[in-house]
Amino acid sequence: MTQPHTRPLGRTGLHVFPLGFGCYRVGDGNAGHEAALRAYLDRGGNLIDTSANYTDGLSEQLVGRVLKEIAPTIMTNERAVIVTKGGYIQGHNMALARRQTFPEVVAYADGLWHCIHPDFLETQIRLSAERLQVETIDVYLLHNPEYFLTEIAHHHPPAAADHDEFYRRIREAFRFLEAQVQEGRIRWYGVSSNHFGLPASDPVVTSVARCLDAAKAVAGQHHFAVVQLPMNLYECGGALEPNTNGQTVLQYCQENGIGVLANRPLNAFWENQLIRLADFVKPGDPPPGPDALRTLLDPLRRLEQQFADRFGSTGAPPPGIAGHMEKTIPQVRSPAHFEQVAGPYLVRPIQQWLAGAQQTLSRDAGWPEWERAFVEIVNGLFESLHRHVSAGQQSTSDGVRSRLITAGYPDTVPPEPLSRMATRVLLSLPGLTSVLVGMRRPAYVDDLMAVPAQPPPDPIDPNRAEKILRAFRPAPIAGY
Repeated sequence: MTQPHTRPLGRTGLHVFPLGFGCYRVGDGNAGHEAALRAYLDRGGNLIDTSANYTDGLSEQLVGRVLKEIAPTIMTNERAVIVTKGGYIQGHNMALARRQTFPEVVAYADGLWHCIHPDFLETQIRLSAERLQVETIDVYLLHNPEYFLTEIAHHHPPAAADHDEFYRRIREAFRFLEAQVQEGRIRWYGVSSNHFGLPASDPVVTSVARCLDAAKAVAGQHHFAVVQLPMNLYECGGALEPNTNGQTVLQYCQENGIGVLANRPLNAFWENQLIRLADFVKPGDPPPGPDALRTLLDPLRRLEQQFADRFGSTGAPPPGIAGHMEKTIPQVRSPAHFEQVAGPYLVRPIQQWLAGAQQTLSRDAGWPEWERAFVEIVNGLFESLHRHVSAGQQSTSDGVRSRLITAGYPDTVPPEPLSRMATRVLLSLPGLTSVLVGMRRPAYVDDLMAVPAQPPPDPIDPNRAEKILRAFRPAPIAGY
């Protein structure tokens, strides 16, 4: 039975919620991530997008465990629709690839390989199904197969022969996936590519039309029916670029019964800049200052004091990490800068200190409890610090909102959250099935889940949505 507010996913016969739960950076063992996923399903969402390489399999593991516990009690469309992907060789897959040689591996970078050969895909589908705790995966996507072309582009512009080889590999992957459909391991398949929206002249563009031709060459009644690509206010080639037999990706897919999933709707990469399309504080309010940072760090300070009281100077000194963070964070310029400095200047010193403390205090009966509390607080603190740094970008978010309204987005009082505005524009585009959002906290779910169900007083028609995108396309906003 089709539920309200769902949309058909191409010709698959599946109906999905317009907002999907994106599982990038979501992993089992994080209570906040689990609470967000449960909140999404509670609110009527039924589309979950994950991948074998998201948190090295822990993303699929979380999805499988949660769905196993709650299904079939609260699903819209009677059950959840799971989309997962394969192709990356990192983490556990890198260890697997070093033990077992796979053909046609693209050694893109140290620690990052890629492969869509059937021998590798067979292992990936089996392992994904085990982590997801399902016998049949609803939709299986080749995950960014364009690594083959981008690796070549490091040496010379890919030639026509390189593109022919690229689509030969896709065709053989599709041949294997068709066999997986017949064996009941997957229902439908497709491709997730960051390059679907590039101009047709770009030497590393991925063509939906050529992917469809590859599927048709494999089977008359093929099961290629879903594509995924980045799409947001700035990266809108899928909606505006006529790169697919003279049509846009959305037009071509709508005409050919292919469902389209948009990822990264709120993280725009444009001219080497990251533009976060969301509010960090109430529009117009100043960003949080030093007092707010001290409040964030207070639980860690209390834990450090407990360390000093319990262990004193025996074996290892108190870490003083809260003070180090209080000095470091004000020097961080942006969320992207935070992600650059967090590893070497925050995470690594903590790991080094913790390793030393474990060796020195492992026999102390009080150590395991303190260590568990410390790891839990620090893990949550990094997300809080990221939001704290991001709040300094609110003036930029206010500028994006102004541009949206100038371009024709309906103005509202009080102001609509920027994340909803950016998402609603995409959902107004014909041919776009669902927008995948990384909702890692229940608050994100609450903020966004009203988008499909509660349109503003002045709805956005497709022509207005396209006009808004065209207004954003020429250049990024000032200040980045």
